[in-house]
Amino acid sequence: MIGSIKLLTGTSNQNLAKEVSDYLNIPLSDAFVSRFSDGEVRVQINESMRGEDVFVIQSLCPPINESIMELLLILDAIKRASAGRITAVIPYYAYARQDRKDKPRVPISARLLADLITVAGAQRVVIVDLHSPQIQGFFNIPVDNLHALGVLYDYLKDKVDGETVVVSPDAGGVERARLLANKIGCPIAIIYKRRPEPNVAEVLDLIGDVKGKRAIIVDDIIDTAGTVCAASELLLSKGASRVDVIATHGLLSGPAVERLRKSPIEEVVITNTIPAEHKNLEKLRVVSVAPLIGEAIRRIHEGESVSMLFT
Repeated sequence: MIGSIKLLTGTSNQNLAKEVSDYLNIPLSDAFVSRFSDGEVRVQINESMRGEDVFVIQSLCPPINESIMELLLILDAIKRASAGRITAVIPYYAYARQDRKDKPRVPISARLLADLITVAGAQRVVIVDLHSPQIQGFFNIPVDNLHALGVLYDYLKDKVDGETVVVSPDAGGVERARLLANKIGCPIAIIYKRRPEPNVAEVLDLIGDVKGKRAIIVDDIIDTAGTVCAASELLLSKGASRVDVIATHGLLSGPAVERLRKSPIEEVVITNTIPAEHKNLEKLRVVSVAPLIGEAIRRIHEGESVSMLFT
């Protein structure tokens, strides 16, 4: 018999964990996460976990390897504390773009990370918008891949007026663009690009009509923002009246903020799977996935279906 819900978090995204806690009206459990003087991660759980249904909320965001190590050690501590069930709630799953062997002598990092999380003690995983859905198959435990598109659409629906087109920045994002376009009731366009090296995108051409329309680029990750900035310039050159961007995970690393500031993009909408409070960008809007994650936790604990959260 599994006990009551226990919520734990590391240091990577404490604001989101607190919002989930408020949604469920369940306080975060007392856990001490710090560093020894040599930089090693120190974890101590300060209340009983025996027999409880424990959910560990930890985004694997920068500093990524620190966040991963915190998660692994918290999971191990809970496992050794005889928890009834352990679920790793990972709003942003790192290394997801390294999901295949596309060159000689490279690791499949997303698979290695899945193995580490499982061995550390996770019996179930909840993730928001995996970069590659097939990563679910890297786990030998249940995986719930929640979709943030509904949260983003709720923000957009009252702001969309006039002719609109949803744009996928590459061929891999067509399904995501189609789902949003169906919700809005508008056509889609696709940008054809190639990526000569990591974090470098070369925009080549556009499939679809954007002339005189508001273009909404939809993606799962904005990292260095090279793709969306180049795409926005292409769309305006093809006659788009305005360009906005929405994405689930706002990594915004390296030159991203400065690129977006100088770009013709009018609004950038992301979720709080990765903390963005420190990003100084006036056109940035952040919407919360806490209700989505909180509802998933509640349904998992009570043995209800979570399939409605996948749409």
